[in-house]
Amino acid sequence: MLRNGLEPWRLVIVAIVFLVLFGSRKLPDTARALGKSMRILKGEAKAMKDENGTPAAAAGAGKAAVVEPTVTRTAPDA
Repeated sequence: MLRNGLEPWRLVIVAIVFLVLFGSRKLPDTARALGKSMRILKGEAKAMKDENGTPAAAAGAGKAAVVEPTVTRTAPDA
């Protein structure tokens, strides 16, 4: 079934129709815009993943860290 849909002459016809519709001048611009959109989408997805992966760091990002003093006790001299 797929063999009939992917015959070489049909792919050539689709490529020719694609070139006629979009023109050889617009294809590089279209490919460049598609690549830029993919980079933006990838960056946003990574940012969302990083944001969801570390909730403690994201919640305390704007606040100052509270450091409690450490008290060491020694045994009294006998």
